[in-house]
Amino acid sequence: MTSATTSLNHADTTVGGDVPDYFALLKPRVMVLVIFTALVGMSVSHGHVSPAIGAISLFAIAVGAGASGCLNMWWDADIDAVMTRTAGRPIPAGKITSGEALGFGLFLSVASVLVLGLAANWLSAALLAFTIVFYAVIYSMWLKRATAQNIVIGGAAGALPPVIGQAVVTGHVGIESLVLFAIIFIWTPPHFWALALIKAGEYARAGIPMMPNVAGPDSTRRQIVWYSLFLFPLGLAPVALGFGGWLYAVVSTVGGLGMVAFSVRVLKNRTGEAEKKAAMGMFGFSILYLFALFSALLAEQSLGLFRAVVA
Repeated sequence: MTSATTSLNHADTTVGGDVPDYFALLKPRVMVLVIFTALVGMSVSHGHVSPAIGAISLFAIAVGAGASGCLNMWWDADIDAVMTRTAGRPIPAGKITSGEALGFGLFLSVASVLVLGLAANWLSAALLAFTIVFYAVIYSMWLKRATAQNIVIGGAAGALPPVIGQAVVTGHVGIESLVLFAIIFIWTPPHFWALALIKAGEYARAGIPMMPNVAGPDSTRRQIVWYSLFLFPLGLAPVALGFGGWLYAVVSTVGGLGMVAFSVRVLKNRTGEAEKKAAMGMFGFSILYLFALFSALLAEQSLGLFRAVVA
């Protein structure tokens, strides 16, 4: 029996939820990150868009991200029901039926793409549509349950908002947004695998082949170190390419070294409370790293703080 069928059968006895329940389906914390990274993608672009078009575009991108999150929750309702951190989501909690979630997600998907196409351009709309399909279908319905590389490959969906943001402003995809895509793409595995080390038991019960469950925790720790080492020079690429200034260079250097240091701590602490503290420290710092990195770029490009490192 498929995930969708299981969740549909489970939810047939429930009634429609309230507005907060539908909003929770959109994964609002993810939406905030999407808006932020898309805005940075817009800010580093060599072009101009009116504030009204920019605001509408960001809203459409956020709704598209929320739609893909909603479809993910619809498909993964059976998994969510057996994992502690997701059991309270609207579908497994019986607040919204699977049919309602599916209809809501599909409606928002189509609406967000159409609004972005009409407000900005159809390249950005096509990229948004691809992101929704990639996350809801390729990642959620296939990769997540099929391979331990689910986060690695699926991370492309979460890395695309800066590319969409640049397409909104310029009508094309440039090197700036592709570099930002690469940074988020390489950042994603060590970020999620740090949490997966702690939640490995829950993923095992849910039948999800996360890296610690398939390759083992020691292999996962080594991969976290390797990804963090690669992320360090990649994070400095905007400086080399001329769209990251001194502020960004300092933040990227300090943050990159911090990622490496936390990854080494994860590698060394393998048992007991020390293991949990190291993994959660890595998880928390990785969020701070990405936020600081993109905030520095946004501040330089939007507040006139840019001072070139490369002449």
